[in-house]
Amino acid sequence: MSPVDITAENNPLRSADDRRLNRIAGPSSLIIFGVTGDLSRKKLMPAVYDLANRGLLPPGFALVGFARRDWEDQDFMEVVHASVKEHARTPFSEEVWKQLAQGIRFVSGEFGDDEAFAQLKETLDTLDTERGTNGNHAFYLSIPPKAFPQVTEQLRRSGLAEAGSDEQWRRVVIEKPFGSDLKTARELNAVVESVFPADAVFRIDHYLGKETVQNILALRFANELFEPVWNGQHVDHVQITMAEDIGVGGRAGYYDGIGAARDVIQNHLLQLLALTAMEEPISFDAADLRAEKEKVLAAVSLPENLDEATARGQYAGGWQGGEHVTGFLDEDGMDPASTTETYAAMKLNINTRRWSGVPFYLRAGKRLGRRVTEIAIVFKRAPQYLFTESQTDQLGENAIVIRVQPDEGVTIRFGSKVPGAGTQVRDVTMDFGYGHAFTEASPEAYERLILDVLLGDPPLFPRHEEVELSWKILDPIEEFWADKGGPLEQYKPGTWGPTSADELLARDGRTWRRP
Repeated sequence: MSPVDITAENNPLRSADDRRLNRIAGPSSLIIFGVTGDLSRKKLMPAVYDLANRGLLPPGFALVGFARRDWEDQDFMEVVHASVKEHARTPFSEEVWKQLAQGIRFVSGEFGDDEAFAQLKETLDTLDTERGTNGNHAFYLSIPPKAFPQVTEQLRRSGLAEAGSDEQWRRVVIEKPFGSDLKTARELNAVVESVFPADAVFRIDHYLGKETVQNILALRFANELFEPVWNGQHVDHVQITMAEDIGVGGRAGYYDGIGAARDVIQNHLLQLLALTAMEEPISFDAADLRAEKEKVLAAVSLPENLDEATARGQYAGGWQGGEHVTGFLDEDGMDPASTTETYAAMKLNINTRRWSGVPFYLRAGKRLGRRVTEIAIVFKRAPQYLFTESQTDQLGENAIVIRVQPDEGVTIRFGSKVPGAGTQVRDVTMDFGYGHAFTEASPEAYERLILDVLLGDPPLFPRHEEVELSWKILDPIEEFWADKGGPLEQYKPGTWGPTSADELLARDGRTWRRP
């Protein structure tokens, strides 16, 4: 049976579950621009292999790389092979690799090279015939945003952006950052959507592909246990944390001028806020999910005093984990007068009936105590008239903590009587972890997202309306910080940020969780 004879229905690599769910990509190819970068090598190419290994790609699938390197198809194939062997999640199968390798092609050229894009078109036309990709092609722009206009224009000019018939499709995938503020986000959107229709543009936020993030919707709406108390009547506040224990490393040149707020709060953390705070959608269709997320983002307001409602800082040099690490301002390539923050925290309000009066605290930073991303729903204290103060002095607030990474799962914290003759109430936890509860391994985020692109399934991809609403939230904070100037507060590596972040919550009589 030749590759073009094998269809989604008779693909031998498909599992019974996949057949039932019909989540198998049809004839198609993925073209990666920027294929020599770390994202492609560590995430995209391994994810393509893992999808093939799980039987979720058609046997005639094609993977095309575009870069300046003077490579032949065989050279690129060796690069993909090395990437798969080192970074793939699933075991290496020679049979799967041979099938995938038959569809690997490479086109050498610059983004401004008309002949290279003509060669790319010729390559894809050949794949349509030889591999049966049927004119269905997704262009993954794993490149700096400043190159988007040039590449999208080349795709238009060469005829690659437009499908040949109603049965064929062309899609474009762009990575964050989606602009650096509202103005640039709108300009970027205008450029991309002048070439591709809105429903063919997939903006990748890899956090939305994580299993635990998707489980927020199941946790809330598939259980009667949680949703009745998921509101301001019972919830005291919400904390959303993304902490990294590493510094900027070799990304100093990129990071300077961007900072923690633009890098991860504008996209990752505000998306987590939207999923946490949104109302129940009428379905899981993309339009219904987006409508509820957009309502939440539109309802976000900033406190009047941004000096007291925000905090930022830079990590200093010092000892962390038994080694001496370099401070942010001393990193190679860094401007010693930089006022770019490596830590940012802010208090946001959501003006809806559900969340009125409940502050949402967001924080993100580098060189912190440990690597962790979590959402903590912290509840109000129950009336303690039955217990004396000494009996509950070790009792904290009840909390539901959704761990996004690295130990995906959910923890519920509540009070329980300590065994013994006396009455002492202390915090205990009930814990659910994906690694223990399920025998199935969670797919990598990029596996889910690439498959969704090939299927044309957009629920996990923010549209430009969500991106613009997020910038409307962040822009006033960035403008306030710019007017305030520097120097920024320094914090020791391995701690949990500057003292101003602790003061932010202390003003409200609260403290940050220690993950």
